Amino acid sequence: MDEDITGARLVAESLLAQRVEYMFGVVGVPIIEVAMAAQAVGIKYVGMRNEQAACYAASAIGYLTGRPGACLVVSGPGLIHALGGMANANENCWPVVVIGGSSDRNQETTGAFQEFPQVETCRLYSKFSARPSSLEAIPSVIEKAVRTSMYGRPGACYVDIAGDMVNARVNRSNIRVVSCCPPPPISMAESGAVTQALSVLKASNRPLIIIGKGAAFAQAETVLREFVETSGLPFLPTPMGKGVLPDDHPNCVAAARSRALLQADVILLLGARLNWILHFGQPPRFDPNVKIIQVDLCPEEMGNNVRPTVALLGDISAVVSQLLQNLKKNGWKYSPGTEWWSSLHSKIAANFKISQSLALHSTLPMNYYTVFHHISELLPHDCIIVSEGANTMDIGRTMLKNYLPRHRLDAGTFGTMGVGLGFAIAAAVMEKSKVNGQRVICVEGDSAFGFSGMEAETMCRYNLPIIIIVVNNNGIYSGVDPETWKEMAKLGDLTTIAPPVTLLPEARYDNVMAAFGGRGFLVRTVEELRSALELSLSDWEKPCLLNVLIDPSSDRKQQEFPWLTRSNL
Repeated sequence: MDEDITGARLVAESLLAQRVEYMFGVVGVPIIEVAMAAQAVGIKYVGMRNEQAACYAASAIGYLTGRPGACLVVSGPGLIHALGGMANANENCWPVVVIGGSSDRNQETTGAFQEFPQVETCRLYSKFSARPSSLEAIPSVIEKAVRTSMYGRPGACYVDIAGDMVNARVNRSNIRVVSCCPPPPISMAESGAVTQALSVLKASNRPLIIIGKGAAFAQAETVLREFVETSGLPFLPTPMGKGVLPDDHPNCVAAARSRALLQADVILLLGARLNWILHFGQPPRFDPNVKIIQVDLCPEEMGNNVRPTVALLGDISAVVSQLLQNLKKNGWKYSPGTEWWSSLHSKIAANFKISQSLALHSTLPMNYYTVFHHISELLPHDCIIVSEGANTMDIGRTMLKNYLPRHRLDAGTFGTMGVGLGFAIAAAVMEKSKVNGQRVICVEGDSAFGFSGMEAETMCRYNLPIIIIVVNNNGIYSGVDPETWKEMAKLGDLTTIAPPVTLLPEARYDNVMAAFGGRGFLVRTVEELRSALELSLSDWEKPCLLNVLIDPSSDRKQQEFPWLTRSNL
């Protein structure tokens, strides 16, 4: 076709050709036209309030759909703000493609507006970082960025678009058509290793399956459920492995996490890493003689911190299918009447009794357990739960159940605070496009909400079906009550007196949402909590925020081991 096309239009068409459906960003010079072109070709564009949140949202789309979202940022500071999201995507192994505008090519090294070594910088935060050498090269570079973001261990990729390329024109006849890259090829484990893995499992007395978010990303839920129910093995999900199999599945032992990890003699590790979340696989959290059967897509992950007894390299879904086929051939099943199952069930019952006792406290202000108990009773089973914060996320992980795969998003491997609202926006935009979309419930600590609080305006602007529940304890980990705050203020300069963990007592986060046109609720009692949540769940017309005031000294129940247990590493 003999017509000219701008660089902006070429970027948009190239993304669409690679089946990139969603773009999140903050526009400005020089990439405004790229956002407009993306909308013109049919890509859904969501304008955010901060590039970091935009990158969080785009990466969450990559996790939820398997295809990367695009994050569009301006040059210099805009790109630097997005680096946090790129690092988080890499650590979480989520595909995302960042498109960054940059200085005009003829102004390089001259001190141009927002000039910065963007391609070089992004190499530390991405799997691939490049600037197309010409307009004609844009489709090929974008195809490689999308492909690289998904293939192998997923992660972030960066494409730099110089300012003078955005409105420059090229004739279509000079552009080589680049076809859409297919989904990643499926790899399978070596058959002898599969046989060995089942032999180790059958010889164990206290077996355990750990289901990681890698299994969720691989969409392994159907075959994994059949494997668990055929084998009779207990399983423990990691935080974002929740929902791959339902939390109420009879084989789920999440409520006996510490005992399961400490006493298991054989662990089948499915798409999870033995990093800080799993205490490095080391004592005192694990048996020093535990045998690990490690299933992972990434060869470099094999043997990190603990050398596996059996290493199964391949796609999680494909490898579990191999294990299931071999299991069916010999008909073995782990007995439900073992001492191991009895021990796990007794621990589950004991922990439930403690949590239930805390949840039924009737004193005011409420504690975490009371709040989560009543939230859990009202949430629909098909909602997507986004959670971040310290105690808010940790307690919510145990008390808010997930029943469907890829329906929990949290701070993840990088432990990143501030991801919640970006994740919620991504999930809500995706759900809103469906005929029977699901509600998105974003459960935030008050500190975590503050990182991206202005994204409440984004939610209202796009009228997204999001309910934010801010569990407000007036601080980071813990805060102080209003009276104590007033007494401290009388003593002098709060910068030298107020504990560093404190935030403004009883801050009106509900008014923030109301100011943008959403619905805000101030909640102090169980009755107010239930009423506000029921109203919010019935209202699909606007975003809602529940500002739930709890006891500033409320804490988790006593833990045998904290998350960051010292290991023998």
